[in-house]
Amino acid sequence: MTNSLFDIKGKVALITGSTHGLGMAMAKGLGQAGATIVVNGNSSQQKIDDAVKELQNEGINAVGYKFNVTDEQEVKTAVQKIESEVGPIDILINNAGIIKRIPLIEMEVSDFKEVIDIDLVSPFIVSKHVAKGMIERQQGKIINICSMMSELGRNTVGAYAAAKGGLKMLTKNMATEWAKYNVQINGIGPGYFATEQTKPIRVDGHPFNDFIISRTPAAKWGDPSDLAGAAIFLSSKASDFVNGHILYVDGGILATIGKPSNE
Repeated sequence: MTNSLFDIKGKVALITGSTHGLGMAMAKGLGQAGATIVVNGNSSQQKIDDAVKELQNEGINAVGYKFNVTDEQEVKTAVQKIESEVGPIDILINNAGIIKRIPLIEMEVSDFKEVIDIDLVSPFIVSKHVAKGMIERQQGKIINICSMMSELGRNTVGAYAAAKGGLKMLTKNMATEWAKYNVQINGIGPGYFATEQTKPIRVDGHPFNDFIISRTPAAKWGDPSDLAGAAIFLSSKASDFVNGHILYVDGGILATIGKPSNE
């Protein structure tokens, strides 16, 4: 009974922005649990092909589709193509996103809008077109990748925090409108993870590394694989009565005000 609650074998999972990083980590987690993974990216077909090959080399059933998540017509066409060629999309993870670390007083409006467009508007666009099929089939799982910045602010990430705060509320409103169709819409809020992007600052003595270690009750950076359990839970029958919830996978950061520097 317990195993069947978390069974996602044969499910089709579309993960946007999944050629690398946390998107790839969740793709591997769901793929190893038996889902067919649809990799998405927009930078190059080669990156998508490489990501698909990486998954296939681990015995995961994976395919790739290149499309711009901010272009509604491209999204609509891609969703139709995926459902025709691969199968109905059972699981959608809106993971594509960017961050621009610029103080608000210095930030160009165009940069602010680009972050909002990718991090907030694109989950609306992709969910809108995937949810139509889910509603018709009366089942589906949508996971929006939020952030601790959905709850907190930090210097130089104002646009990102505005987008992720908005994504938290978009998640709740999607649940408000679509839960009655047996579609569950939730979010995952990752903490600070050990990825290639953070590698240069994850060294002893680096001010930001020391800050994260001291600020996190678990006293470490997260491993990307730590997201797999949360993603599987929110993709499976185990979460059938969970809706509009943001599951923070952050080692406890949001649970504490922190500790004095001399502790």
